[in-house]
Amino acid sequence: MSGGPGLRALVVAKAPVPGLAKTRLAAVVGDVAAADLAAAALLDTLAACEAGVGSDRLHVALTGELADAARSTELRRTLAAYDVFEQCAGGFDRRLAHAHGEVARRAPGDAVVQVGMDTPQLTAHLLTGLGEALAVHDAVLAPADDGGWWALGLRDPRAAEALVGVPMSTGETGAMTRAALERAGLSVAGAPALRDVDEVDDAAAVAAGHPHTRFARAWAATSPAGRRAEA
Repeated sequence: MSGGPGLRALVVAKAPVPGLAKTRLAAVVGDVAAADLAAAALLDTLAACEAGVGSDRLHVALTGELADAARSTELRRTLAAYDVFEQCAGGFDRRLAHAHGEVARRAPGDAVVQVGMDTPQLTAHLLTGLGEALAVHDAVLAPADDGGWWALGLRDPRAAEALVGVPMSTGETGAMTRAALERAGLSVAGAPALRDVDEVDDAAAVAAGHPHTRFARAWAATSPAGRRAEA
């Protein structure tokens, strides 16, 4: 399976509103700069997904108010090309399961690769590589360096119900997610690890390694506090 017929991308995202987005980064660079970094990361992610599967196969599960977000106009214009729907209420585990299920309802029979907005270094090649793993596995789980995961691919996205009850945003989330998928009877492929952008050190490393991204340009424009942290 490649980025052609049969594969869809799902981005699970939060509107990058100052004061609500990237709070750990905001403690160093400020609310406005952190929200701008989050917006840049989301735009990079959307561009990579569109390049991988096409705009008509890109779904976005969104929460928060875009009207209050950094880069609101650009985000609205960009998101207008994709299928955008609201996340459900509840914990992140339930919201992830619901988002996968919603794509399954809208596009029966297609596989889905889901990502968040914490890995602006994502490329179309990485995305479609995850899709290719679904030709021989029921699922593919891409680990994050912090013990979580940055992408989940499912041949049948309804299988994301297995995520319900898995604690999210912990150092054991990746291992517990894989175990939950395997308990559900799925064969799970591995994938390359990436570094989530949560802390200042993460932002500096990702920006330095991927200087042509919107995220890297946003990082270069952060407050003096942020630039001192990078140095």
